[in-house]
Amino acid sequence: MRVSLLALGGGTQATWTEQCKQSLLRAQCIVGAARLLENLPDGCTQRRVAATKPQKILEALQGAECDEAAVVYSGDTGFYSGCRNLVPLLQAQDIPYVVCPGISSVQLMAAALHRPWQDWLLVSAHGVQCDAVAAVMQGKPAFFLTGGSLGVPELCSQLTDAGLGDLPVTVGENLSYPDQRIVEGTAAQMQRETFAPLCVLLAEAAPQPPRRMPGWPDAWFIRGKVPMTKRQVRAAILAALNPGPEEVFWDVGAGTGSVSVELAAASQGGTVYAVECEESALELIRQNREKFHVWNVRAIPGRAPRALEDLPAPDAVFVGGSKGKMEEILRLALKKNPAVRLCVSCIALETLETVLAFCREQGLTPMVTQLAVSEAQPVGRLHLMMAQNPIFLATVQCDD
Repeated sequence: MRVSLLALGGGTQATWTEQCKQSLLRAQCIVGAARLLENLPDGCTQRRVAATKPQKILEALQGAECDEAAVVYSGDTGFYSGCRNLVPLLQAQDIPYVVCPGISSVQLMAAALHRPWQDWLLVSAHGVQCDAVAAVMQGKPAFFLTGGSLGVPELCSQLTDAGLGDLPVTVGENLSYPDQRIVEGTAAQMQRETFAPLCVLLAEAAPQPPRRMPGWPDAWFIRGKVPMTKRQVRAAILAALNPGPEEVFWDVGAGTGSVSVELAAASQGGTVYAVECEESALELIRQNREKFHVWNVRAIPGRAPRALEDLPAPDAVFVGGSKGKMEEILRLALKKNPAVRLCVSCIALETLETVLAFCREQGLTPMVTQLAVSEAQPVGRLHLMMAQNPIFLATVQCDD
């Protein structure tokens, strides 16, 4: 038996390739989603098996007892298609197969908009979890396949909740069908609309944060009267935490959000949860998020550790303020992720001893660094070195 893996494009026969049409007519058994099997052209075999799971498709093929079989997929076989999961099963059984590509929804959308798509970020939200905010922060338009629990309204709600309600988006509904519809608007508008199940979403690139090394000038930040981690200390914190792509960060006692902002800008697709109990500080965090376009910062009101309990497990945690709950905060972070990277800033010796005692109890080996920064300030015709308060940084499980 030889199997043809056929991509049926947008769904209508007008988008099928001639190769796919001829393969369908030759097939003695056709396997695929029920929606696709119901719309095959005249002349195709009536031996049709509805199946979408790779193992079920393989079983249907093995039971077909024919020379020519076909498996049909929507869109293109190379674009988030179930084809990729069936191929290894066919190879393991030494079943010959051929892959026939088709016109994908991204091509149909680009054609409808008269735009090229080679610079789009292609993302699937079809039956899988998807971070729309991280996608639009990559510096290019983001194209989303939608489906399951993440339709257009849900993806646009993610964007709106992150402060991107004004981001231009375009919805492609029932592409290639007679009732095709293109709807343009903002994320805030589209989150309130209802669309057909066959939809795709194109979101334009979000404004980008500054691209520079850690330790942004203090004067860049909106500060108010809330204490802020200073530039040199901030640079040391980021070096200790070593933010990586798509990681989760907690900034506990976030203050103005200066550490959160730099963590968000340094991580590619990561999410920073800025936890703060003072409303005035929370407002500053929101303002700095808007100013620096770090849409992946999420301001979390409340006191730690209670405010941390429902957050995703962190890859790295910075504690700038604990309100006397340092041990509980660190214990919860380790419970959620035993391999978490920790960094705690301490002004008081008692706070440092609390962290060291916790590390001894947990069998952790902290690295303690003291930062004593002085900066020249003019006094008349002279410049005197004015010292900031010494800071201890206690870090655990950080890369050297």
